[in-house]
This record gives sequence, C-alpha cells and structure tokens, in this order.
Amino acid sequence: MAKKTGAPSKPDLPPYFNIDPAAAAAKLSAPIDTPRFAKAAAFAARGRDDLARRGYAPDGKKRLRKFSTWEVCRYLIPVNPAHLRRVLRQNPDLPQGEGEGGAKWYTLDEVLRLREHFAEEGAKDREYQAWRPEGLPAKVVAVANFKGGVGKTSTCAHLAMSAALDGYRVLVIDLDSQGSMTSIMGGQVEDEWQTVFPMLARDYARHLQAENRVREAAGEAPFGFDETLTAALEVSPRNLVQPTHWPNIDLIGAQLNLYWAEFQVPVWRMQMRSWPLWDSLQNALEEGGMLDDYDIVLLDTPPALGYLTINALSAADILLVPLGASFLEFDSTGRFFDMIYSTFASIEEGENRARRADGLPEIRFEWDAVRALVTRFDAAQQTDLANVIQAYFGDFMTTYRQELTAMVGQAGEQVSGIYETDYRDFNRDTYVRGRETFDRTWAEVKEVILGTWWRDARMADAPTEEV
Repeated sequence: MAKKTGAPSKPDLPPYFNIDPAAAAAKLSAPIDTPRFAKAAAFAARGRDDLARRGYAPDGKKRLRKFSTWEVCRYLIPVNPAHLRRVLRQNPDLPQGEGEGGAKWYTLDEVLRLREHFAEEGAKDREYQAWRPEGLPAKVVAVANFKGGVGKTSTCAHLAMSAALDGYRVLVIDLDSQGSMTSIMGGQVEDEWQTVFPMLARDYARHLQAENRVREAAGEAPFGFDETLTAALEVSPRNLVQPTHWPNIDLIGAQLNLYWAEFQVPVWRMQMRSWPLWDSLQNALEEGGMLDDYDIVLLDTPPALGYLTINALSAADILLVPLGASFLEFDSTGRFFDMIYSTFASIEEGENRARRADGLPEIRFEWDAVRALVTRFDAAQQTDLANVIQAYFGDFMTTYRQELTAMVGQAGEQVSGIYETDYRDFNRDTYVRGRETFDRTWAEVKEVILGTWWRDARMADAPTEEV
C-alpha cells in the first residue's frame, strides 16, 4: 500500500524575510526628542553606579583585599613561607598578619613594610624592593591608540596595580571623559575642576600672564582674563590628586565634562598662537612636583588623537599602544602611528621655523621607547596574524601577547583588576594562569622602564644605588 506524504516542508527562511511593516510600526515608541536622551543618561548613571558598587564595601567605597602567605611568598617577596614565619616570630614588631597558624593574610601596607625589612636584613642577592635610580624623575607612560576597545584602560589599570605590588609609587591620570579608569580605581569626580582641565587652563593662564607682561612693557593693552582662567590660577595640580584603595596608587580622575577641554583648548590656541598647548600636561607635572613624588605616572588616554591625547604623548617618556590581533586593529594602529608622525612633525616644523628666525635652538620630540602590545589574544585563532603584525612592527612590539582568559573577563565584569580578585573565587591553577597574563606584560614594561632609567642615569652620571 502506498504511503501518503504531505507537502514538502519549506526551508527555514532567514529572520529578515517576511517582516510585517504594520507589526514593526506597532513595536515602535513615539519619536525620540532631545530630553529623552537625558532620561536615558539618568537611567544609565544609576545602573553604572549599581554595577560599579559590586564588590565594594557597604559604604560604597572600594577596599583592597588582603594577600595570603602563599601570594606574598610567590609573587611579592622572594622568601620561603617557612622563612617568613621564622622572621616574624623573631621580629614581633613586624606585621604578623591576620589569621591562625600558617594561613595568614596581610594588607598591602603590611607587605610593603615587610619588603622594607627584608631589603635591609635579607639576603643580598635577592631583589626585595624594585629598583629605581636616585635623583631622577618618575617615568611617564602613556597608553594610547585611537581605536576603541583595544584594552587601553584594562592594560593601564593592571600596569598600575602591577607596579604598586612591586613597591613603586604610582600616579594614574585618567584623560578619557568616559571615566572608566576612574571607576576601576574607585575615584569620585564631581566636575571638570577635579580633572586635568584646570591643569591645562592654568598653563594657558600662566602663558597669558607672561605675554601680558611683555605687552605692558611695550605700552600695549593686556589681554583679558575670564573667570575660568582666574580660577585655574588658584588650582594647584597636587590638589587634584586623590588617594585610591591602593596605598601606593593615587589618581587624577575624569568625568564627562572633561570632554569640553577638546573644544576649549583650540579656542585658547587661536587667541594665543604662541601658546605651546602640547606642553601643558608636562608643565603641570613638573611644576606640581609629581615627577618627584611618584616613581611611575600612567596616562590613560581617550580613543582619539585629540588635544588631551596630544598632551599625553608629549608628556610621555614611554608610549604603549595596545591592539588586538585583527586586520582592522593592525590597520588602525598603523594609521595611529601615521597621525602621530603627521601631528608632531607639523608641530616641530612650525615651531622651529619661528625659532630659527629668532635664533633659538630647535625643538624635537623624542620618546625613550615605544611598544605595541597585542591584547585579548586567542592563540588558537590569531597566531598567524599576530606573527604578521610582529614582523611588520618589529622592535615596536612586545614579545608577549596578552591572552584573554575567563578570569580576565570576570574581573572586568566586576569593575576590578585581576590583582584585586581573590584567588579563592577560582581554583588556584586558574588564578595563576589569569594572573600570568598581566605579570608577563608588566615584566616587559618594567624592563623597558628600568632600561631607560639606567640609560638616563648613565647619561647624567647620577648615582644608581637603590632607594
């Protein structure tokens, strides 16, 4: 008997076929007017605050976790756990940690005190404290690329934490009006007057003052000062610095209003063409004494080659350029390098033309080192392309590629760094692998920093004893 068969089934169509316009229209809200964006922004602000407080203390402030004996001896002080316990028994005035038996936990402040003790009393062939030459200023490191989403802020934050765990005094400056670095560091910024904006305004105001002295001596009317410039002259760069939940990391934060600097700076430049706007941040760091207060200054830049980024690049001794191992990010980074060349070559040409006419020495921008760093690396999918990028960028590249692990992703979701994450939330092997991602990045960056310090010390014939 013959079997009955139904009509042949139709293949499933892609979801963009057979959309009913009337049904689609029914799903729409009323047209969006301008105030609706304010409402969306308010909801986003509330949500952002909610997310940022995850992992915070009940009072809404971040607290840095404590570090176990295992972590201290493996990552922070090169001593055997048994030897550490023996030293603590012999020196009851040293921090003894919290907990019973061998499972002790220490604050970072306590770890730093222990490092000082071992540096004085420990084995002479071990590095208990990170080296830097005496008498030389902090190294300024800018993390920049005008491609968004390449891991600038994450890399900058973890470098700050790595350096802090190594015992360095770190200042982080957030130049991105999105304020992501500020959130990671638990900073509170009410308006643009708590950002770098008054540092730039102060530099312009001081230049205007100098110009007015020349004009008055020549019998010419001085340029006027508006309220912004008058107020900026009263702001000390040191007053913009706020402590973080890390005892040796300070922050100059950012918030949305900082973006107005991108509009105000060119206005000032048009009013006073002699003002070298690109030197503003560096002048503020030097004038404020921050290059003496800290060992390392890290600049987190916005994803654009605007005036804030130009200031960061000009102030930097070392430039780090994160990028993913993709064609688009490689191409974008190449264009970023081209824009750096075009921008700073143009500044040099214009300034030196005037300097030659006045018989003054020419200026030249120079960086101690530049390193491009592959981030979010997937060895199974991206090795070939990463090798191509390495070949073309050559000595601009770091050798280690920063792998994306589950632990890295989870830390990002919690608005925290890997070093702030308690390893007991993972198995220990997962923690070790996740931490290695940024430990190895820090090792390469630290090598560059130490090398440039050493070269500076040799050139200046400065003492190189540890401090």
